Amino acid sequence: MLNKSLTIITINFNDRNGLQKTFNSVFGQTNKDFEYIVIDGGSSDGSKELIEKNNSKINYWVSEPDKGIYHAMNKGIEKSTGEYLLFLNSGDELINELVVEKVTPLLHTDDIISGDLVIDEDNKDVLRPTKKNISFLDFIAETIWHPSTFIKKSAFEKVGLYDENLKICSDWKWFLISIFKYNCTYRPIEHTISRFYKDGISSDPKSQSLRKEERRKILVENFHFSEFQTEELIDKINLYFTAQNSLDKINKLKKSRLLKFLYRIGVFKNYKYL
Repeated sequence: MLNKSLTIITINFNDRNGLQKTFNSVFGQTNKDFEYIVIDGGSSDGSKELIEKNNSKINYWVSEPDKGIYHAMNKGIEKSTGEYLLFLNSGDELINELVVEKVTPLLHTDDIISGDLVIDEDNKDVLRPTKKNISFLDFIAETIWHPSTFIKKSAFEKVGLYDENLKICSDWKWFLISIFKYNCTYRPIEHTISRFYKDGISSDPKSQSLRKEERRKILVENFHFSEFQTEELIDKINLYFTAQNSLDKINKLKKSRLLKFLYRIGVFKNYKYL
């Protein structure tokens, strides 16, 4: 009987080798009692044939042109039946065969449940722990690790789906507004969930300017910042993260008039900023 507590969603476009790697990690789970969905963008590199070959292990799949990464993710959300969703894109993999077995009992109550992520940097694994506490200021410069985060499907019904007008920051936007506008609940778990390979569009150095512009737009449109205030916020956050120690960080932030503005509009109403 299919366990409705978890759906894993993989999106792919012309990355057959990466898809095979993802399949290996998903199909190798000791606990196979989950729903698996694959959304392929109409690949021409043999990906569709690979999906067809593994059809019996996939609950739903489609191979057809789409409008991009977040459109594909939204298609997966709409077809999912699990209470919680995990997005494991083509090329990424669950860290070991015990992930589903260990994590499934923890999937309850909270809207966003996040574990640790391993990032492959030049063939070397680097552990990126999940956030123990969610802070608006931290979030401006960083994010919640998408491939290691379980999202309650009902949260998408509350917040909305991913913004398909954005190229690389729609998941960042979704996490930001879900927590700081819609009061979705967050819980960290002490488990490493997945390995992420830095070979996608969001990891391309050429995408850094686009990321900054998309994040600026998100802040202006969703948190009533002016363009000037947004630029100041980003500058202050950079100071925060380049400070040598916590005292330096606090002193730099105390000098910022922007903090008073953030308090005034309620950004820190429910969350500590340091």
